[in-house]
Amino acid sequence: MAKDLENALAAVGPRLRDLRRKREITLTQLAETTGISVSTLSRLESGTRKPTLELLLPLAAAYQVGLDELVDAPETGDPRVRAKPIVRGGRTFIPLTRQPGGLQAFKQILPPDGPACDLEQKTHEGYEWLYVLSGRIRLILGTHDLELEPGEAAEFDTRLPHLVLNPGTGPAEILNIFGPQGERLHVRARSTPH
Repeated sequence: MAKDLENALAAVGPRLRDLRRKREITLTQLAETTGISVSTLSRLESGTRKPTLELLLPLAAAYQVGLDELVDAPETGDPRVRAKPIVRGGRTFIPLTRQPGGLQAFKQILPPDGPACDLEQKTHEGYEWLYVLSGRIRLILGTHDLELEPGEAAEFDTRLPHLVLNPGTGPAEILNIFGPQGERLHVRARSTPH
């Protein structure tokens, strides 16, 4: 690790020199722009002066590049979580949580169901909360038949017979939070008295 750091620091000087020459800037011009002396800049480029953050930040600003470009930092990759979608019965489930057990969150995309769809309600262990992002959702809970629009939410015990449908003509998107074994969300909201 120390050898890698030593090699990375040794490569900064030549990189700085190449960058300055490509931009056709003299050491004097660079010194005026950065406030770093010509002597220090020359020693940085030759490798006789160790690069420090205090010196590299004004150089990165003068060259209009990221600090990682000056030190040739390795790419860290894409930090975003990209969960693999699950498709069941034409519906797409995108997992938003990664740990097994406990509450699970999904973004769900439902294609239109059409008038000839199966209206059989299902039951299973758990508790569900859903929020409509776009489109319309038809939620049948036992004998209740509800239509939810964007911005509306519902919560229910999944042991109650239920069915979620898309009665619209285009896809609908919802957020689902599902708790197994009847685990429920804990909502804490309190307004401040005036």
